Amino acid sequence: MEITQYEKRLYGNAVKVISREPNCIQYDMSNETGSAVMTSYDIFPGIQLIYNDVHIHEIAVDTKVPENILEINHCREGRIECEFNRGECLYISKGDLVINLKADIGKRSSFPLNHYHGITIAVDFDRISRPIFQIWGDVKIDLYQLKKKLCGNKSFIIMRENEKIEHIFSELYDVPHEIRQGYFKLKVLEIFLVLSVMEDEDLQKKYYSKKQVDTIKEIRAYLVNHLEQKITIEQLSAQFKIPTTTMKLIFKGVYGSSIYAFIKGYKMQKAALLLRETNIEIGEIAMKMGYDNASKFSEAFKKTMGCTPRNYRNASK
Repeated sequence: MEITQYEKRLYGNAVKVISREPNCIQYDMSNETGSAVMTSYDIFPGIQLIYNDVHIHEIAVDTKVPENILEINHCREGRIECEFNRGECLYISKGDLVINLKADIGKRSSFPLNHYHGITIAVDFDRISRPIFQIWGDVKIDLYQLKKKLCGNKSFIIMRENEKIEHIFSELYDVPHEIRQGYFKLKVLEIFLVLSVMEDEDLQKKYYSKKQVDTIKEIRAYLVNHLEQKITIEQLSAQFKIPTTTMKLIFKGVYGSSIYAFIKGYKMQKAALLLRETNIEIGEIAMKMGYDNASKFSEAFKKTMGCTPRNYRNASK
């Protein structure tokens, strides 16, 4: 299906339209690293609610996006890395809400776990027809004031696991088709209203520098390329010239788990792949994963995968 110039500006020249219906468009942004589908609903003129279903490592946009779009992003599952134009790297994880101007984000978004599900509410201030919504009586929502409050002097704000926000968004993930359009309107207005009265202490700005993130990514790459070695936190700290506390903090911020938990899980998934797809002896797989003997490996594998390596292999045949 034909792509409009506006859609290309939003998502880049590689975007494809899967389907186009009244008030709903489904986009595909797949590439060699995986697949990404976005289902966009027109809620009000210039305001869209978008479901993001992402199983990809990285998405790049090769166009200059419109300057005046406010994004409200909620993460239901997975993890996303946003790099802002000023070199800030922000990580969004389950339950987080991030609000930013679309133009402030660089041309690349990464997904450290190759998995992300969430919702985006996008407000294009050059296209909206109703900047002020009168709800009832004296209750109104002024989108210009909301934009100023949320992104007036910041590149973004983030709310981590806010119960009120989480409750509102949770109701958007399972909406009967027959009431969808009207329900979306109510929920979007509710989100605007709640955000307009949020206190400053609810709004955070936590990010890492690109240099710090690049170092952590180098550490991860080193770990997954040396699975057979026993590598300590102290060794990594010395080798990559980063304090242990900082390293552990940022690693968890980027990948959502401790270094130990990440590498153990990675080893077990790699071992499971070898058990399924090769005839390598279990003892040899244990050595490849850095275990001194097969019994210790078997115990660790069972804790993670729920069965012994031998039973796992037999069940995979």
